[in-house]
Amino acid sequence: MTSREYNVLFLCTGNSARSVMAECAINRWGKGKFMGYSAGSHPKGSIHPLTLELLNELHYETKHLRSKSWDEFATPNSPRFDFVFTVCDQAAAEQCPVWPGQPITAHWGVADPAAFEGTEEEKRRFFARIYRELENRIKIFTNLRIDALDSFALQQRVKEIGRTTPPDTWEG
Repeated sequence: MTSREYNVLFLCTGNSARSVMAECAINRWGKGKFMGYSAGSHPKGSIHPLTLELLNELHYETKHLRSKSWDEFATPNSPRFDFVFTVCDQAAAEQCPVWPGQPITAHWGVADPAAFEGTEEEKRRFFARIYRELENRIKIFTNLRIDALDSFALQQRVKEIGRTTPPDTWEG
């Protein structure tokens, strides 16, 4: 088994909710094996307040989080990514920068909690549901035996993970 740490970039349009949640979750559940990053094609410039509220409730460190452009990670001095996952349909349809090293890519689309309409409590529940959906996929991903899979099998597996749906028993 390798002790190598894999870099994972989560992309969304605004980089204010979903991709930030995924970055935090992979840094928790994949600690020592994965290093997570997030960015957006058209970053909002700030993290959504309900994203920060939820992450703080889940005991994540949020002071370092910021909304940033994917251009920040397309420079020669940027980390080399092993995996790049889009978490929103709009970002998946956009022309992404060329990532050096041909990372394994997949679309792990989830609904946009920032666009959800409802009461404040309904919005909080929806943010929590989206977090759990991403966390479920990330837990599956971080438990893959990456070193035991060839690149084709790994590519197929990460695509399958993107199609997993949360259990029906989840509230939200």
